Amino acid sequence: MQSSFQEKTIVITGASSGVGKAMALALAAQGATLVLAARREAALEETAQACIEAGSNVLTVPTDMQQVEAIRLLAEKAHQFGGAIDVWINNAGVLAAGPLEEVPAEVSEAVIKTNLLGYMHAAHIVIPYFKQQQHGILINNISVGGWFPTPYATAYTASKFGLRGFSEALKGELQGWRNIHVCDLYPGFLDTPGMQHAANYTGKALKPAPPVYSAEKVARAVVRIIQSPVPKKTIGAGAALLRLAWNVFPAISRAATVFVMRRYLNNAPALATTSGNVTQPVDFGTSVDGGWQMSKASRQRAAVVVAAGIAGVAAGLLIAARKNQHHL
Repeated sequence: MQSSFQEKTIVITGASSGVGKAMALALAAQGATLVLAARREAALEETAQACIEAGSNVLTVPTDMQQVEAIRLLAEKAHQFGGAIDVWINNAGVLAAGPLEEVPAEVSEAVIKTNLLGYMHAAHIVIPYFKQQQHGILINNISVGGWFPTPYATAYTASKFGLRGFSEALKGELQGWRNIHVCDLYPGFLDTPGMQHAANYTGKALKPAPPVYSAEKVARAVVRIIQSPVPKKTIGAGAALLRLAWNVFPAISRAATVFVMRRYLNNAPALATTSGNVTQPVDFGTSVDGGWQMSKASRQRAAVVVAAGIAGVAAGLLIAARKNQHHL
């Protein structure tokens, strides 16, 4: 396994913390040549040092994914450093929470620029490299938000739904390029510093909804996808359940989500509003995890909830099917 990765140059955006950092560490352990990008130079160097200690050859390129020319420079430096760009991982992402009318327009715009346009511009820039070298893997870390809309995170939801459509269209354009792959990740809620980094206009402290999965789970999936590319990968039973629930019962799913979120916000501790890291980077939260890890008992309870949810959706499908047969 290591010999195959030692021949690859892999670009990771958003590599200063969370999933991006977990991906970097996992790929460094496989001996890949890494080009790490993020806005926070000091945090990026921290990730790079850990990867170098693991035996990887690493280049850091401070990059703002809202800036097209910065992305173009990242690709140029990556190609010069590794002699090729074998894998590009679009991972950088930001979140803004709050009622749409309470979130400043420039914050919502910045979410779209990073989460959607940043991925699109990166693909626009890296695809010619892939075509010239006749191979390449583009991995888009989209999240379950690409399937399941999140009230009070409208710009985030718009960016993720847009990403899913963009990626599916791009796959069509690349049909016939047998060795160029576009692979989409749809993980569930993750234990990363992302929630602490979020722009927050709810007036309340935020936390991810259980079940919460480790960033390393996504990193392991990335290693497998690079070895054997697949068009899409849902990560975690919770993500699979949310996708199924939305596809089968969209109105009920929306109503249930709003109910749960409003109940949580009514009882959550108060917190001052903040633009978080959406328009400018923050100087905290550089670890892989965000401190949301559940105890074993909590994970077991979450597993029961997920299993019950899947059973409920299955029962709903069965009832709907029987009603349809009755009408026929």
